[in-house]
Amino acid sequence: MDKQKLAFDKTNFLLLAIGMAVVIIGFILMSGPASSATHFEPDIFSVRRVKVAPLVCLIGFIFMIYGVVRKPRDKEQTDSDNPQTA
Repeated sequence: MDKQKLAFDKTNFLLLAIGMAVVIIGFILMSGPASSATHFEPDIFSVRRVKVAPLVCLIGFIFMIYGVVRKPRDKEQTDSDNPQTA
């Protein structure tokens, strides 16, 4: 398969992987003990679970969106930008 036909290049996949890892870290930061009908857990309103974790997830989603939208560079374009001297 010709590499010029692919919609994504290595950088796009790397950005998607980084974004997915950051989103997973954000969801892990949101986790914690839950409240029940008999016991109230005040940790559900902690700064980590209410402010930091959603911000981390948002940054991860932005990485993923940029990874999808980013246009890969053509090989011919990069070769013409860096001519080899003889």
